[in-house]
Amino acid sequence: MADATSYKKPPVDNDTYSDHVDSEAASEVYDENGSLLSGKTGSSLGYGVPDSRKIGVTGAVFLILNKMIGTGIFSTPSSIFASTGSVGISILLWAVAGLLTLSGLSVYLEFGLAIPRSGGEKNYLERVFRKPPFLITSVFAVQMILLGFSAGNSLAFGRYVLLACGHPMPDGLVPRIIAVACMTFVVLLHAIKPTWGLRLTNALGVFKVLVLLLIVFAGFAALAGYRLIPDPHNFDNFWAIEKGDGYGGGGAYAYATALLQVVYSYKGWENANYVMGELKNPQRTLKIAAPLAVIGVTVLYVLANVAYFAAIPKAELAKSEVIVAGLFFRNMFGESVAARSLPAFVALSNIGNVLAVSFAHSRVNQELAKEGILPWSNFWASTKPFRTPAAALFLHWIVTVIVLVAPPPGPAYNFIVNLYTYPGAWINTMVAGGLIYLQFKKSENWSSPWRTWLPVTIVYLLLNIFLAITPFIPPNSDWNADGYPYYAFPLVGIAILLLGVVYWAVWTKLLPKLGGYTIVAEMVIDETGEEVMRYHKIPTTGPREATTQPLLWDGNVSVHSGYGSL
Repeated sequence: MADATSYKKPPVDNDTYSDHVDSEAASEVYDENGSLLSGKTGSSLGYGVPDSRKIGVTGAVFLILNKMIGTGIFSTPSSIFASTGSVGISILLWAVAGLLTLSGLSVYLEFGLAIPRSGGEKNYLERVFRKPPFLITSVFAVQMILLGFSAGNSLAFGRYVLLACGHPMPDGLVPRIIAVACMTFVVLLHAIKPTWGLRLTNALGVFKVLVLLLIVFAGFAALAGYRLIPDPHNFDNFWAIEKGDGYGGGGAYAYATALLQVVYSYKGWENANYVMGELKNPQRTLKIAAPLAVIGVTVLYVLANVAYFAAIPKAELAKSEVIVAGLFFRNMFGESVAARSLPAFVALSNIGNVLAVSFAHSRVNQELAKEGILPWSNFWASTKPFRTPAAALFLHWIVTVIVLVAPPPGPAYNFIVNLYTYPGAWINTMVAGGLIYLQFKKSENWSSPWRTWLPVTIVYLLLNIFLAITPFIPPNSDWNADGYPYYAFPLVGIAILLLGVVYWAVWTKLLPKLGGYTIVAEMVIDETGEEVMRYHKIPTTGPREATTQPLLWDGNVSVHSGYGSL
């Protein structure tokens, strides 16, 4: 691979494009439409991140922690116990979900250390699914743009701010206004003062860990008898499967749903893979930070559940209409402390999640724009005026605000927010299957500093197949309990992935045919050393018709010089 800042664009004539790569820094860089960027060099595009703003191991740990620790650990344990009816099995599910998460982390470490570029799954899928050209990128792009919003945690922030002020309001105009303000603050902070954005992310990550440690150590105190209620005796028959008031008796479906909820409570472990281009020594940083964060969260989650069972009676836990941590604080410290402190804790946890998600997803948006996949890619890829992905952050803001403002309260809003996670199961299935293919297909010449054991990859593959299929299983209760048929949720998720196929067909087939041009791909290297795809519209008629050659892959990550016709 040449060290050039960019590949020079060969002249368009009746001959084929040259495969020659200038070994020195090129003097001309072209956008995805083939327009010369005023004779500027690649460095003027401003994609590089100053070393002073790059993220070290500590920052990467908290970037992952802030996305993983949301409201799930403060509320989900109630429904998990209600589904299983067993203290032991409930706690075991949290431990098993942690191990399943580590299996996924191993897969992502192998890809991330082999392809240390921002974008996460975009890069991994592009490495595996190369035919038809750019189809998988289009599918991923539509899913990421349409569903990569921060509406759920933004609205939760608004709700808990009101609750902390003594004005409970589950939904409505006021919490949504607060949510929009929260999202706006986060985007402006990351765009204008990125260093302070990361500092606040780290501070809130420390805060979340301290809150969970408070719950854990208070749980140890509860086991020793220091609580405001009598001993609930939840550990007397640890593995017993009981059916009581509001819990147990749900059958296999209830257990599957419980595992599904626990796994989603770990969601966010892949966050650092999205920003590899902004990590200091990215391979070393990811290899240390990601396992440290996931193992730490797993231990905290399991111990927090032990603490809950040490201080909350089973029936009270199962039928709780408030978050579990609220019951825990009440039984340990009294009603007033729980009422005052917990909503503030959860609100800060929510804004930490919004900070982490916005930071990472904006980088993915920018990578998609740099590759020319999005309409008006030049704008969304821009780093002006603060040398930050301000435009990509703005795109994330637009989608989030639309989701916050457009749907009415109730089932419609909940449906959209819950849809956020489902298509990711199919994306992860393709990533896991793709890794198995690369490891066994010798002609791919796949290599990585990290090697995932085949059974581990298979476990992660089966987990995501389970997550993708389970929502189609009819529940034992009302099929329309959430205000819409149970099967609507997965069907719409799959439809969004198929929308990516439609987008690809329009962009690469229909519009070029109607416009009389061919889209030609060029791989350039920007000043960060990253490969960036550029697209050019080449007329297919007239005296200057171009003949094109396909991109030549070297069997590993890089692409040989040259141009490719879609």
